[in-house]
Amino acid sequence: MSPFTGSARTTEEWRHLRLTRDDGVATVTLARPEKLNALTFGAYADLRDLTAELARDGSVRALVLGGEGRGFCSGGDVDEIIGATLAMETGQLLDFNRMTGQVVRALRECPFPVVAAVHGVAAGAGAVLALAADFRVADPTARFAFLFTRVGLSGGDMGAAYLLPRVVGLGHATRLLMLGEQVRAAEAERIGLISVLAAEGRAGAEAAALARRLADGPALAHAQTKALLTAELDMPLAAAVELDAATQALLMNSADYAEFHAAFSERRAPQWKGR
Repeated sequence: MSPFTGSARTTEEWRHLRLTRDDGVATVTLARPEKLNALTFGAYADLRDLTAELARDGSVRALVLGGEGRGFCSGGDVDEIIGATLAMETGQLLDFNRMTGQVVRALRECPFPVVAAVHGVAAGAGAVLALAADFRVADPTARFAFLFTRVGLSGGDMGAAYLLPRVVGLGHATRLLMLGEQVRAAEAERIGLISVLAAEGRAGAEAAALARRLADGPALAHAQTKALLTAELDMPLAAAVELDAATQALLMNSADYAEFHAAFSERRAPQWKGR
């Protein structure tokens, strides 16, 4: 772990999710299958803290986010979250809602690509977690639903009103966030909500394969591409072009850029180092 990014020790055990690692690929699994992986306060906190910790770690080059059992994630637990929030005062509610937004920011701002493996239900906060990923790999059983208005809340929860129009367009986003309609895999692929439509039962395997491809590639280039995609969403063209120029100038001094030229000259595959 870099000494410049944090002083906390690496967490040995995560209570509300499962983490595995495989040569640069981290896999985070929501593991409450009996509750369709409904999120608790602890699960939100673990997702926020784990993503930040992996970003500081420096060894992770891609992350897969999936759910155990029959579905990806059914959203916030009705009893443990919705029931509990009815007894909270405004300050506590603001703290909670800020925490859920911090989960989305952590997924969007971490310096490695995130691949969501979606099967079955991805509803409410579960749909937003998938939306926050860089890639969504889903099988035909996948169904997305942004249910916030169905419980009397704004559809713009956890950054959904910012992210969804940028993925599927304003028209589709308005329909999905206003009405809370369920979107099945075929339509989700048609409107651009799904990146890769896998065969039934293959979402996890296809997501892992994509993560491996990303992890074996130029990690520094991937990190900067992700950062620019996020930063330039709200920039005028002139500022975006200038940021692109500065980024490319820095990357042209990288070991990976020199390695590409050496590999090309020697007629071999590049050995990416991520620096």
